[in-house]
Amino acid sequence: MKNLLAPSTLEFTHTKNPAALAEMERAEILADPGFGKHFTDHMVDICWSARGGWHRPRVQPYGPIALDPAAAVLHYAQEIFEGLKAYRHPDGSIQSFRPEANARRMQRSAVRLALPELPTEYFIASLRALIAADADWVPDAPETSLYIRPFMFAKEAFLGVRPAEKVNYYVIASPAGAYFPGGVTPVSIWLSTDYSRAGRGGMGAAKTGGNYAASLVAQAEAYDQGCAQVLFLDSEEGRYIEELGGMNVVLVKKDGTLVTPESSSILEGITLDSILQLAQDRGHAVERRRVSIDEWKDGVASGDITEVFACGTAAVVTPIALLKGRDFSVGDADAPAGELTMSLRQELTDIQYGRVADRHHWLTRLDA
Repeated sequence: MKNLLAPSTLEFTHTKNPAALAEMERAEILADPGFGKHFTDHMVDICWSARGGWHRPRVQPYGPIALDPAAAVLHYAQEIFEGLKAYRHPDGSIQSFRPEANARRMQRSAVRLALPELPTEYFIASLRALIAADADWVPDAPETSLYIRPFMFAKEAFLGVRPAEKVNYYVIASPAGAYFPGGVTPVSIWLSTDYSRAGRGGMGAAKTGGNYAASLVAQAEAYDQGCAQVLFLDSEEGRYIEELGGMNVVLVKKDGTLVTPESSSILEGITLDSILQLAQDRGHAVERRRVSIDEWKDGVASGDITEVFACGTAAVVTPIALLKGRDFSVGDADAPAGELTMSLRQELTDIQYGRVADRHHWLTRLDA
């Protein structure tokens, strides 16, 4: 479903929030924001219709969204979203990390969910429009950021089963504290053998809420087992590693090779791609291929696999110390984080926060 209007026609109207938080109240939140608990004063709203394409781009006060009870999203879950961060750099500028990649991934998700594709220019413009209104919400404490959540859903009131002809795209933002306030700590993860995250031909490669809803019961099982996250296997054979509930997985071999699972049902990771690029820059080999759970078990037992980590937007990189299943465990819960794991994490965050040169031109300034 293609856009009908040229990107040059996109001009935002701005309505200031009369109930915007005072500077002192905002400062109290930014001092300890947590994650996803507080939201900025404004949001972006762009409409789409089959007849008019993308239109009526607005920045408006953050607040409830009115929905007809028959809105298609409530009945058929026609919805997608993205997640990225804005960083306050030492020079005071506000930068985002590879937003064009988020825009392209959202377009791929839209195709899979039969939603209109938001042009990359619109996506970037929507981020800049929100930052223009809420720049003061971008924190400057170490390892903090503004988490930005663009999302799109079917808003048409219609109970027939077909792609909606009216859609809305929104952007909201939430200040985020350091993901690991006490320092990065290796975690234990639980191997789910009862549930699959996605199947062949399904929506695993799309960033849609249904994939995350499907992971919640398995995630609860992981918590019951004392684990921080759940690992899913492929749905056809139950042998091959897919991903965690919301992060990609990487195995590091003794010879320095990084191996990550490849499957049509895995969501492509922007953080993953960036980490692998940095590793290749250092001369490490990278393999994207099917990886069986037995390869993980046997590799740790033999010493051929020396480090394992997960990566994603929120935590960037999380070392994995222990993998637990119903009748086995791999690794040591008290094992320290791997040296390469932590080195790559440091290099990536240094780029994101402007502490080192951005040689791949991954950063896009949002406050300009």
